[in-house]
Amino acid sequence: MSQSIDTAYEEAIASGLVPGVSLLAGDKDGNLLYSKSLGNASTKHGRDLPFAADTICGIASMSKLMTSVATLQCVEDGTLELDKDMRPLLPEMGKYGVITGFDESKNEATFVPDSTPITLRMLLSHTSGHEYDWLSSPLGKWRASRNEQPWMGPTIEDKSAVPLVFVPGTAFAYGAGHDWAGKLIQLASGMSLEDFMRARIWTPLGIDNDISFWPKTKENMKGRTADLSTLVDGEPPAIDASSFDLMYGATDCIGGGGLFASITAFYTFLSAVARRSPKLLSSASYTELFSPQLDERCEQSLNDYIAQSPVHTNFLGLRMPPSIRKTWSFAGLVAKDRQEGRFERGTVCWAGATTTIWFIDHEAGICGTAFCQLLPPLHPPVVALHEQFQRGVFEEAKKRTLQQ
Repeated sequence: MSQSIDTAYEEAIASGLVPGVSLLAGDKDGNLLYSKSLGNASTKHGRDLPFAADTICGIASMSKLMTSVATLQCVEDGTLELDKDMRPLLPEMGKYGVITGFDESKNEATFVPDSTPITLRMLLSHTSGHEYDWLSSPLGKWRASRNEQPWMGPTIEDKSAVPLVFVPGTAFAYGAGHDWAGKLIQLASGMSLEDFMRARIWTPLGIDNDISFWPKTKENMKGRTADLSTLVDGEPPAIDASSFDLMYGATDCIGGGGLFASITAFYTFLSAVARRSPKLLSSASYTELFSPQLDERCEQSLNDYIAQSPVHTNFLGLRMPPSIRKTWSFAGLVAKDRQEGRFERGTVCWAGATTTIWFIDHEAGICGTAFCQLLPPLHPPVVALHEQFQRGVFEEAKKRTLQQ
């Protein structure tokens, strides 16, 4: 297993497809099944930084899992409620109503007012009506009509106070729900999201020196923070993109995509969640974290959404066949069926725009994550490599089970 995974990634690095990677996977008992770092963490001229288990990487939307856990900690504390309307706490959220179209002749969007309650459950399940403006044609046109760029600006309000794309609770769209949830954590706790996560997640797990929203302000992190690389027109070799601002000018902690971590830190967290460690949540909260949250209508909306375009399929499908029905939990995308040789039914997974992925396969008793720092987001040949990694770990776990 290890040899085949090593070879696949080594060939990819040699071809220039990806500068470097770090991979970690283990079982439900905390045993490591695979651990390897290969290649370089930068293509910047004059910077020699081997990819290592302590290399700090932007994990983008993989931040969502940690924000979901932090939200449930606030629910346990009694400072937030999953099914209470959050609009009164976040007056900018949903203030434009629902976008219904765009009048090209007038260069302006059309809206209908909406005051439907928006709950934390909706925000964490992508059923709140929010969609990322960079993924939505109507919202992209709305931004352009205002001489604005998608997802720009320092605050969550700048980035995510956009028109809703449907009435809350009636459909699925991938958007900024976790950014608003992070804001609610701050309001509920009186702490920054960074400080809350440090106190409640990072310090209890012993990873506080390897994760932050602001690694370049930390003396112990900035020197080992990876640089982004990019593929021009999707073709090797990857070249330096270190000047690209992954956070588009954010000064707020962005709960949906703002974390930077080493693979060791993220895997420690992922493994704790997979094993349902009491250091983080109660048993009931873990059940809530992993439970499918979509009703029949919203589940169909999710599956239609993934199939909507090649971009949606690439961003959201994670190379799962269309024949596998999908749903959503607070943790991430849930496969309702097994895929032969890759995962069992009920596996949950998600990814980040820097072409990072994670998975938790409850039935097989394994979890794993793959890190690199590569654009364009979730470049298909690299995601295919990550699938090969997942398959190798799955095969190893099955083999060990048979030997017991």
